[in-house]
This record gives sequence, C-alpha cells and structure tokens, in this order.
Amino acid sequence: MKKRYITYIGMFIVMLTSACKKQLEENAYDQLIADNFYNNKTEVLSAVLRPYTHANAWVTPSGQDGWWRPAELSADQLAWPTKGRHGEDGGKWKRLHYHTWTVDEGGLNNAWRLMYTGVGFCNDPIENIEKRSLTDMGLTQAEKDSFLAELKLLRAFHYLKLMDLFGNIPVVTQVGVPARPETMARKDVFNFIEKEIKENIDKAPKLSRAQLGRMSQASAYAMLTELYLNAEIWTGTARWDDCIAAANQVINGAGGAQNGTMALDPNITDQYKTTNDLSKEVIFSIAYNFTIANFEPSWPGEFYHFKQQEIYGGGRGGNDGIVVVPGNYTKYEATDLRKSGWLSIGPQVKFADGVTPVLASEEYNGLQLTFVDNIQKNKTNSTVSNMSEGEENSGVRFNKYKLGNQVAGPGGVPAIDLNYNNTDWNVYRLTWIYFAKAEALMRKNGGTATADALQLINDSKQRAYAASTYVPYTAATLTLDELLTERGREFIFEGFRRDDMIRFGKFTTGTWWDHTPTAATKALYPIPQQQRDLNANLQQNPGY
Repeated sequence: MKKRYITYIGMFIVMLTSACKKQLEENAYDQLIADNFYNNKTEVLSAVLRPYTHANAWVTPSGQDGWWRPAELSADQLAWPTKGRHGEDGGKWKRLHYHTWTVDEGGLNNAWRLMYTGVGFCNDPIENIEKRSLTDMGLTQAEKDSFLAELKLLRAFHYLKLMDLFGNIPVVTQVGVPARPETMARKDVFNFIEKEIKENIDKAPKLSRAQLGRMSQASAYAMLTELYLNAEIWTGTARWDDCIAAANQVINGAGGAQNGTMALDPNITDQYKTTNDLSKEVIFSIAYNFTIANFEPSWPGEFYHFKQQEIYGGGRGGNDGIVVVPGNYTKYEATDLRKSGWLSIGPQVKFADGVTPVLASEEYNGLQLTFVDNIQKNKTNSTVSNMSEGEENSGVRFNKYKLGNQVAGPGGVPAIDLNYNNTDWNVYRLTWIYFAKAEALMRKNGGTATADALQLINDSKQRAYAASTYVPYTAATLTLDELLTERGREFIFEGFRRDDMIRFGKFTTGTWWDHTPTAATKALYPIPQQQRDLNANLQQNPGY
C-alpha cells in the first residue's frame, strides 16, 4: 500500500503544480483543488492523499518555514547558529532562539500560509466528496464515510498545530467561505478540534499496514492525547483524566496498529532506520518512498554538514545548519545508547573505509572535520559563545534518523542499503503516548510518580541501556523536573520541546546557554502582519 498510494499522489501533483503556485500567493483560505477531479475511486483517493505530501513541507524539518522550526528552534535543545560565513540568514535563527521575533517575520508568515494551504487541501475534497453521488465517484457508502472521516481528522491535525503556534486563529471549513474569517479564541478552537475528532474517530479506519502514513483511529486518539495533555495551557482547564483515557485507547490497541499489535519497539533504532515503516510503535508518520516514487525525506538539508554524504555513505549533504544547544549532550549518561546512537560528535571519517578523515572546508580547511560540543571560535582560542560565534564544526549533530548508505562499509559491512532514502518521519509514536500518560498520572498525584507512571517511563528508558548499566527510576528520582529532562533526551529533534517547556513553565522563564528569560507573551507567536493586511478580521495576540 505504501508504494501504491505514493504513486497516486504523484499522478495528482502533476495536475496541481501550476494552480498551487498561483494560490500560494493569494489568501490561504481560498485554496481550491481541481473541481472536476472526482470521477472515479483513483481520482478520489489522489485528492484524499494530497494533503499528506503537503504536510511534509510543514510538519517535518523540511527546509521550509512550517510548524517544526518555530516548535523546536525557540526552545532549549536545538539552534541554527551563524558559523563563519554561513547561516546568518538575515538573523531569523537568532530571533527564534532569543525570542525576539516580530509581527513581520517572513518565516512565521510562511508557516501560516503552508498550514492553511494544507487546510484548503483538506476542505476541497471534503466538499467535493460530500456533494457527489456514490455512483459518480465509484465508491461505496462505507468508503465515502471513511474518506471523509480521514480528511476531517487530518484537518483537525492542521488546526491543532496552528493553535499550538498562534493560539487564536480563524477556523474555516469551506474553501473561500468566509473570504475574511474572524479570529476564534484558542479555547473555542480547542473545542472545535475536539469535536471534529470525536465525531469522526469511529468512522475512520483503524491503523493498519494499509493506513501507513495516513490518519486512522490510532492517530485520532493520539491527537486527543496531545490536546488533553496541553489542555490546561490551551484552555485554562486541566484534562488529565481525559489524557489518560485517550492514551489508554492507543496503548490498548483500540485504534489499531501499523504492524500487528501496538507495542514499544524493543530497541531505540527500529523507529528511525530506513525500514521504520515496519516499526511496531509508529502511530502516524510522513511516509516516503524514494525507490518507487522519488519522494524523499527533506530533513538532511536542515541537519547535515556540507560533506555529510562522505560520513554516512549516501548521496545527500546539507546546509551545516541545526545543531544541539551546548549543555544538552552532557545530560545523557555515557552509557545511554541514545547519546552514541542519536547524536554525532568528534572526528569524522569516510563511511567507505572507516579510516580516511573527512576534511573540513571552511575555518579548518584541509583538516579533519571534528564536531565539538560548543559554539565558539576555537581556532582563535575565543571563549565567547553565542549565536554569532560558530564555526563549521560547531555543535553536536543530528544522527537520530538514518538515511541508509549507497556504498558498502569497510569490508562490505554494512552492505549497500536497498532502502536508502526511504526513511519515514514519525509524528506520533507509542513512546510519546507513554510519556503523556505518565505525566498526566504524576500531575494528578501532586507531581509524584505513581507505580503506573514509573512503569511507563522505565519501559521506555530501559531500551536505551545495556542490562548491566540500566538503573530504573523510582518515585524519588522521577520528579517532574526529571521527567522534563528525560522527555528532552527521548524526543530530541521530534518537534515537542517548545510545548513541553511551556507546559512545565520553563519556556519564557528559563535560562539556557546564551538565552535569558523573555516576556510571558512569547508563549504565543504573533499573527503575521502580512495576513492581517489581507484580512482585517484577524486580531493580534497580546504583547505584539
């Protein structure tokens, strides 16, 4: 199914390209996909699947300004510092890091447009499928109901992430109607999302191999878990019992599973390798199939060094951009397999022989490229460390997701990876559900870990250690502060850090590396001024 649905998407993209280019320059609420593209089941399926390829642009670290960048680069784990002559980019990364963004940020306007374009890609097929007869589309009633439920869940996901960043936003459910929608209070947006999910969850298909990379009952329960986990911040009212109940539905397999029975993967690698579509714990992902459809992950450009292809034996380098903020690498114990498996530090060698140095090309041109856990001009012995002082090799690097290798390693080991460049990006996985339930249990219990909370976190943590070095949490050691730290270790790069810090009261009050506390209003991004210029009914968020 994974290969087949991406092929359908490819057919549809060709027809949409010119129209989409024009629409992106206009009001994002007016997105309209070809009105006459619902003449058979294949065409209907292509329209249903179109929002998923678009989601790649804004959900993942795609090289575009979507939801992921402001969700991660404003928090305490990741940054894109200027490194020599690279990465200044008009100061946009510094403004995210220091919380000095303005209402005129091009990146935030692009995020708004991308996400509302995705809403349009949901609204159009919903309207068209609802108004057409089963005979015209070649569908059964069950298929029609299932497609509509899936699309409404995906639309709810768009609104969840828009509400996350911007808080008070317009909600539109028809293409271009109204042309200038009014701002809806965040609490009301929350209620709309919750209602949409609850009304459609039972009509949607259960998660299975056939729903890989698509909305399902399991992803709907995951969305409810996220809603309720953040409900106190987003609405003013805590919903811990509802969070636990939704999490239980995922854990118990009520929403289905991608591969057999819903379960944690037995290790910390199955979720991130080139065959991670076989993972037991993935709930919802952005699915790629470069081999068949030439649809490839977009994150290498964000994380990879200019010469990264030499390091991992592939064909893709990057912009030498995002690195781990100093102070995070040392939060992992030396025996923590996530430290050695998900992060990259030290001298770099060529994948093909495991010996030949990869040579730097900037400040250390001709010398071995060596990633370091600091951001400062070491070549001149400077100890000044901030977002302006980086070098080519500054910062611990991303190594969590693996692209695979196009050349064999030393002595032919590992062999060429036939699944190269097919790695899916996980949006929700079962480990995150475990952590959400554990946090809800702890908050209900005055911040103290219950036996169930300990079991959930320890079941996850033990995979990151050899049996001889694993030390489980106890009620004394798993405090709320430690839970936030462990969330950081487990979900680094995955898009949740800003929300976690807000929920734990650290986002605007905390100090990390060279970042100092900021105004409480920075917990929300401003409504982009460019959008307010187009729509006078959009109200600005407080503090802007």
